[in-house]
Amino acid sequence: MSTEITWLGHSCFSIHTGKHTLLVDPFLNDNPLAPLKADAAEADFILITHGHFDHIADAVSIAKRTSATTVSNFEISEWLGKQGVKDAVGMNHGGATSLPFGRAKLTIAHHSSVLPDGTYGGNPAGFLLTLDGAKLYIAGDTALFGDMQLYGAGGLDLAILPIGDTYTMGPEDSIEAIKLLRPKCVLPCHYNTWPPIEQNVKAWAELVRAQTKAKPFALEPGGKITV
Repeated sequence: MSTEITWLGHSCFSIHTGKHTLLVDPFLNDNPLAPLKADAAEADFILITHGHFDHIADAVSIAKRTSATTVSNFEISEWLGKQGVKDAVGMNHGGATSLPFGRAKLTIAHHSSVLPDGTYGGNPAGFLLTLDGAKLYIAGDTALFGDMQLYGAGGLDLAILPIGDTYTMGPEDSIEAIKLLRPKCVLPCHYNTWPPIEQNVKAWAELVRAQTKAKPFALEPGGKITV
């Protein structure tokens, strides 16, 4: 079964597996690039990589409205529960859990994490997702690190990587990440939302094609690909 991925701007993605809709890092209402607002977002599951506002801002309102299950690190899941989210799955680095859409493994990310109210946000993370017919790696906000080679060892249909620089890896380090991960396809994120993370995504895509075997997709917000 094919999996459809829609970029909703910044690091927010909607993933449709055919049976389920996964919403990653919901940041819509205050996202200048988002093609829709939080009250229009659908989700059966909400995946949250870390606690920064630009990744979790709309998670509580969407989870309450849709009754979605949230999936995050343990500290964020505890915080979400205190905000009234009824179904929050908490994990830690290296742990995996089976859910109705497939299997989710929480991976390392080298970044920081604090929740919007100043509460400790636990360790930032990424996700390895094994879906029906597709394997995805969502890096989250992170620097380049060598263990990415291990995440790609089992084969990846798609890697979603930040390229904005300043707060995460930039275009050059993302190329090295792609070489370690060896995905069939790659999507960039966490760029062009604000001036400090502006990037030439077409130039990035040319680097990907020239230096790796992955197929790059440079989407406009609201754009979709199928893997």
